[in-house]
Amino acid sequence: MQERLQKVLARAGLGSRRQIEDWIREGRVQVDGKTAELGQKVSGREAIVVDGNRVHVNTGEGAPADLLLYHKPVGEVCSRDDPQGRPTVFDTLPQPRSGRWISIGRLDISTSGLLLFTTDGELAHRLMHPSQEIEREYAVRLLGEVDAPMLDRLIKGVELEDGLARFTAIEESGGSGANRWFHVIIKEGRNREVRRLWESQGVQVSRLTRVRFGPVILERSLRRGSWRPLSPQEQKKLYQAAGLTAPPFKALAGGEKKSRRRPGAGSRRR
Repeated sequence: MQERLQKVLARAGLGSRRQIEDWIREGRVQVDGKTAELGQKVSGREAIVVDGNRVHVNTGEGAPADLLLYHKPVGEVCSRDDPQGRPTVFDTLPQPRSGRWISIGRLDISTSGLLLFTTDGELAHRLMHPSQEIEREYAVRLLGEVDAPMLDRLIKGVELEDGLARFTAIEESGGSGANRWFHVIIKEGRNREVRRLWESQGVQVSRLTRVRFGPVILERSLRRGSWRPLSPQEQKKLYQAAGLTAPPFKALAGGEKKSRRRPGAGSRRR
């Protein structure tokens, strides 16, 4: 059976499907000695070369992937290499069993919390695609006055420079006066979207932490800068959220023990 080249290379863990599509456009991929074309199909028996290096792929389903949760601290960037020499989220991750780590989404340098990594590029592509509408939940500490009309506007939608944006839920979770905590849910991954939504209402985000991505929750017991492998149940739910069938699970060794606790609870506005 033949499949699209970018899908085969993504499943092999070389990168997300979007990244690989860019490589093909840039002429960095060859198939049987010829420059690959976008949309080209392969069987897996061809000689596939990326940046001059031969890669071995398997078009069959069922190959186990590595998946882990990382608690990103403030001050780390989500790039694989940073020209300014700042620490990156890839610096302390374990070596995957095959392929390379692909970040499922990003967090800016001032945001902490849950980041998922996988060696399955097709899974990463599906989870990041806007059509999947995967929920991302954040804990937000605000400086400034917040009232009910403001929350209603943020639920109904606010026009930002890159289009209409909104929270699908807002939950009060502590604090008082001009220093209050909220949990918010959003179904997109636009750059700094949570911060920009609040700033559009004249309040400042003083702390921002992602506490959930789809079915996966960041527990309080996992320290900043630490990682843990996803459990079989988490992996299955994540593949289901992406509309994919989960391959056989084999846990990555190491990490920290999982806790079922999740941060905060309170009144939720939808």
